Amino acid sequence: MENTLILLRGLPGSGKSTAAKLFGTGHHYEADKYFIDLFGRYSFDPSKIKDAHDWCRRKTMEAMKAGQPTVVVSNTFTQEWEMEAYYLLAEELGYRVVSMIVENRHGGKNIHDCPEDKIEIMRNRFEIKL
Repeated sequence: MENTLILLRGLPGSGKSTAAKLFGTGHHYEADKYFIDLFGRYSFDPSKIKDAHDWCRRKTMEAMKAGQPTVVVSNTFTQEWEMEAYYLLAEELGYRVVSMIVENRHGGKNIHDCPEDKIEIMRNRFEIKL
């Protein structure tokens, strides 16, 4: 069976983190996890968003280099270029990539209190390649 990198895309509150659990892998990464402290408290710092995404890519790479059969990354990925590093990594390490969009059809709430105006900006720039 081919190793697979699953990229879950969607707006805040769409259920990306919940959907990631459906794959049953302990190798699920997202930039938001960078902002969770040792006590499980989420404390977002916008000045560290680049560090969070670097951390997410590094953790993903470590799992893939270790040969984990399924690795899941759930980030908003509103634009194609945001996934590019993951596609390159997958190609380099021989992983098949599956990109899935998670829709908020269940009235989910974004648990990290992302402001509605920021979500609207993300919604308007969301790129889909069919």
